[in-house]
Amino acid sequence: MAPSVDRTPVYLQVVKHLRDQIIKGELKDGDKVPSVRQLAETWGISQATAMKAVAALRADGLVESIVGHGSLVRTKATLHRSSHDRLSRMLSTGRIYTPGEFAVISISEVVPAPDHVADTYGIEPGSPVIKRIRVTHNEDGPVSASTSWFAADLAEVVPQLLSTARIIGGTAGAIMEATGRTAQSADDRMTVGAATSEQAEDLGLAEGDPVFIGQNTWRDADGDVIEFGEYHFGGGRWMRYQYEMQAAG
Repeated sequence: MAPSVDRTPVYLQVVKHLRDQIIKGELKDGDKVPSVRQLAETWGISQATAMKAVAALRADGLVESIVGHGSLVRTKATLHRSSHDRLSRMLSTGRIYTPGEFAVISISEVVPAPDHVADTYGIEPGSPVIKRIRVTHNEDGPVSASTSWFAADLAEVVPQLLSTARIIGGTAGAIMEATGRTAQSADDRMTVGAATSEQAEDLGLAEGDPVFIGQNTWRDADGDVIEFGEYHFGGGRWMRYQYEMQAAG
């Protein structure tokens, strides 16, 4: 069955469909993207339109066209999967990481809340919170590092949060399964900086190298914080957001 077609230009629908498959890991690094002819037949479009879609993915840096081999997914060194991407994958597949990725959790314990974490949760600085630090890897090495912060009382109902074992469905999946709470809204903020010695060690960089630094907050239907996260990754990787815009009036 061909994917449904709406009023968005058809080639952009094809781009979005393939981009989503790539970001979710359904099309992995090194996989072959459907050929122009296959896309034309599947979507009922001209080969020129299909070719335009593949060209857009090349411009995105998500695929590489090789003579005699077609277009191949190329993401290991260029793509950063955002917290939104990871949550979307968990909700659709039950798994937080894409094939070829894995996380190493170095710390998972209850600690006193730093000021900025306390402010996020609306608690007194120094109150107990769960701190979980991980570095995400692919076959080539470290991809990103992140720290997740949780309310301390979750330790009783989601004991996995205090284990350094990997959680297949991610922390959000474990919390959802144990409590029924799901992320209904999120906000992210981002900046750039120079890698600290700790960040450099996490990512295999030199101290002072440029790094992208972000924070994300996931809230449930009542507006309560489920997870506050901080992350960083090195230069050369792209994080993508897609959204619709409507004219006022």
